[in-house]
Amino acid sequence: MRYTGAEYIELMTGRGGRPMLCELFGPLVGLEGEWVAQGATEDELSLCAFGFDSVDMIHAGGDCFPEIEPEILIEENDFVRITRDYLGRTMKLYKSAATIPLPMDFPVKTMDDWRAMKPRFAFHEGRVDRAEAELAAGCRARGALTRISVPGAFSMPRELMGDAAVCFAFYDQPELIHDILSTLTETSVEVIRRVGREVAIDHVSIGEDLAGKSGPLLSPDHVREFLAPYYQAVWDTAREAGAQLFAQDSDGYVEPVMEAFMDCGVNVFYPCEPAAGMDIVKMRRRFGSRCAFKGGIDKLALRGSLDDIERELQYKLTDPALHTGVVFGLDHRIPNGVPIENYRFYVRRARELLGLPGSEPADHVRMAF
Repeated sequence: MRYTGAEYIELMTGRGGRPMLCELFGPLVGLEGEWVAQGATEDELSLCAFGFDSVDMIHAGGDCFPEIEPEILIEENDFVRITRDYLGRTMKLYKSAATIPLPMDFPVKTMDDWRAMKPRFAFHEGRVDRAEAELAAGCRARGALTRISVPGAFSMPRELMGDAAVCFAFYDQPELIHDILSTLTETSVEVIRRVGREVAIDHVSIGEDLAGKSGPLLSPDHVREFLAPYYQAVWDTAREAGAQLFAQDSDGYVEPVMEAFMDCGVNVFYPCEPAAGMDIVKMRRRFGSRCAFKGGIDKLALRGSLDDIERELQYKLTDPALHTGVVFGLDHRIPNGVPIENYRFYVRRARELLGLPGSEPADHVRMAF
């Protein structure tokens, strides 16, 4: 089923609507080959055969991210691809195992390094695409969800500095972190304000990936001191433009900092990884209707037996408290080692337990936004 923007907002704000079943991301590298060997059809490989739910959406117009320099190819062979990316980092992609390259170096170590990068993050009128906003307004009038994305308050400094360096910087170079976030705030607020004059904005997205299985890399106090002013400014401006949803994408165990993020506007969390301790049943009991979830179904259960899948679905999908404010789906990419028969069973049983009609082939739309 293709949801309108209004229907999606109604579901995610807990006001009603039928449960939604989707695939947030899609398969990991290598799974397609496994499924081909197991007799999967072309429509199954593209996920179109499963008729997942999606929402009709369009970008509202405007760019809050750093200006992009062209990627430069440094080296490529059958195994790896090495490039210089939009931030000037040397990136290595292992072709057989990944779709996302890993950085080998980082451009910012000091305040002077950041000052050299800062002009690429600054606001200018060219960041607002009024033609795109006009198109979005027309689509919204016909039922689409309008959305805009902003840089992560933790993830962007991490991309500039690296994991270890940025974590130390919150203690050793707080003025650097504050200056980066101040710049992100000014640019994002100005872009959203101007786009909002052209089209109502329904949804704000932010990607962070600030946690691992053992917990977040920041404490609630760090969130409140450093990240919250940026989040709050973005959310206040977006709400003035009509926004009702503010979604944060972060892998890992983020529950210890969720309340701090909710206090500054976030009301949708995904992908809610069970292997990292993110249990959407327990979190709904804890947080009630203060937030919605996307994902939450343990992808690793699909590597097990049909009984393993049944137990996972019975636990998550039959809880009436989760039948609104949730987009059900696997908690990240479909992992290698999941047999196509298991995946077929998962989709069929999920539909049955949610009371959804049988699968009708439909274009697959990623719901990671």
